[in-house]
This record gives sequence, structure tokens and C-alpha cells, in this order.
Amino acid sequence: MIMIKQKMKSPFSEGNAVLHCEPSTLMFRKENFNYIHQFYECEDTKERFSTTELDEANIAQVYNQYRAKYGIPFPEEIKRIRQHYALSATKMSEILGFGENQYRLYENGDMPSEANGKVLMSIMNPEIFRSFVENARGQFSEEEFAKIMSKSEAWDKMKYPPYVMEYMFHNVRRSIYNGFATQSIDKLKNILLYYIEKEKAVFFTKMNKLLFYTDFLSYRMTGKAMTGLSYRAITHGPVPIRWDRIYSFYNEIDQEIEQFSDGREGTKLVSHLSPDMSDFSDDELMMLDYVYQRFKKETPTQISQTSHHEEAWKQYLNSERLISFEMAFYLKAI
Repeated sequence: MIMIKQKMKSPFSEGNAVLHCEPSTLMFRKENFNYIHQFYECEDTKERFSTTELDEANIAQVYNQYRAKYGIPFPEEIKRIRQHYALSATKMSEILGFGENQYRLYENGDMPSEANGKVLMSIMNPEIFRSFVENARGQFSEEEFAKIMSKSEAWDKMKYPPYVMEYMFHNVRRSIYNGFATQSIDKLKNILLYYIEKEKAVFFTKMNKLLFYTDFLSYRMTGKAMTGLSYRAITHGPVPIRWDRIYSFYNEIDQEIEQFSDGREGTKLVSHLSPDMSDFSDDELMMLDYVYQRFKKETPTQISQTSHHEEAWKQYLNSERLISFEMAFYLKAI
């Protein structure tokens, strides 16, 4: 992914083209979906044009709505299931009764039919996946079968209890209110550790804003946020719901109180643990670095003031509403 620029050279003149956005509708599988359409407009000729990156970001908004509406897993979820069982994509297709290359295509972003999507969603339950494996037992050696069943039982033990997920993500399903992001407790921890390691320590106020800009930038660029969190607008800017509980949840992250010369005090997050970034895509690593570089010199007070210029804060302040990720297209700071 190339970062989408606010300005670029116009192909129609010697001048610049500026990035714009507007509400639009796109029909997908005979159904209309609303989304925010991004496009470039030549300053001289007023002609509109797009790029591959813009086209992908635009269509991703529609695809993600479709997946959420019809209960179809996202590509990273489809891939994670296969990787856990250490099976090839071809073997997964055989077990589920798909075409030979179908599972790999779904991992790479192809949209499953509604029926196949429901099958993929169902096997996220290890017990249901075991039933598929048992029905296909003749396709495995006894050793292979035992190994898969053992991994299935381990999957059960690895899952966080539902109450923990509700505690962390406020029971908000993948939607426009969390940027259709994967809700992963481990991934969120590594994002926190990433910023803590970069800055040595991060005050609560600044971490709240770093997460906000990370998620909303990611949604603008890819149609999907990164942390799985939802946000509200409070006096000091947009913040994740239950941010204080989130920061207290991880044993690997400590909190330290710092006293200032004027009598005020602040709480900062510290850790001796380095993040595990092995599951992050190149695009995600690029965006994390972009956000860090943009705000590394801003104090908690300064980044809070910066966030007060965002429509996501202005339009949602003094309300209990969750901030729609459509506000990502109107960011001013990044």
C-alpha cells in the first residue's frame, strides 16, 4: 500500500490534484451500500480521477459492510483458522467441500458466497470444525487426524472467555463503530507496547489520541481499523471506551504516577516488554510508524489540542454516541 496523499501531481495539467471525499452509494450483489467515496480533483481543470489505492480503499468500505451484515469472516480470520491447524489451503478446501483453490482465494480477499461465508464463520467454533474433520477422516492418516483434533482442543483453551472480550471491546460487534477491525486482545496489547517502546513511556492522554489516530487513519487508508476499539468524544478529545480498564488489563504494562512542578500529576504507561509485531502486515507497520513520527514531538496537552480540531470530536462532543469511523475521511492532523 502506498499512503494516500492529500495532494499529488495532476495528470490533466501542470498543477496539483487535491484529495476530496463525498458520501456515495455502491451496488454490490444487488444491494446498495453507503460509503465515503474518495477521489482526486485537478485544481486547474476540475476533472476527477482515482488511483488503484483509492479504488481499493473505497471498495473495502463496501466489502466490510457486506461481511459484517451477513456474518462472513474477514480474510485475516480465515487465514488464522488454517494456520492454527497447520493445514494447507488446499486441504482446508477439501475438508469444507470448496473448490481446490477456493480457501486460498478467500484468504487473499475474495468475497465468499453467503453460504460459504456461513460455513467459514461456523468453523471458528472448534467443536463445529471437529465435526467437519471427522466427516473427512478418510482424507487423513491416523497421525494427521490426531494432530488436528489435538490442535482443536488447544484452540478451545486459547480463547478468551466472552466476558473478557466484552470487558475490553464493550460488546461492540465489527461495524462502522469500531472500523470493522479484528477484535484481538493480543494485537491491541502489541499496539500499546509499540508506542510505549517508541516513546519509552506514554501518558494516558497521549495514548488515547495515538490509538484514535491509528485506527481512523487505518480506516481511511484500508477500510478497516486496527485495534478493534470504539471511541467517544469527551472534554479532552476522542478516547477509546473504557480506556482506563484496557490499560489496567495487561499484566505486562505498568502504570506510574508522575508529579509535575505545578502540582499536577499524570499517569503514564511503561513496560519492559517489547511488542511482537510478527502478525502485523507491512501496511499496518507503515501506519503505526506514520502516526508515531507525526506525533512524537507533541506533548499530551498538545496532541489533545490537536484532536480538538477534528470533526470526530466536534460533532460528537457532549453526546454518548459512539464516533462513526466515517469521520476518518475528515481528519485534519494526518
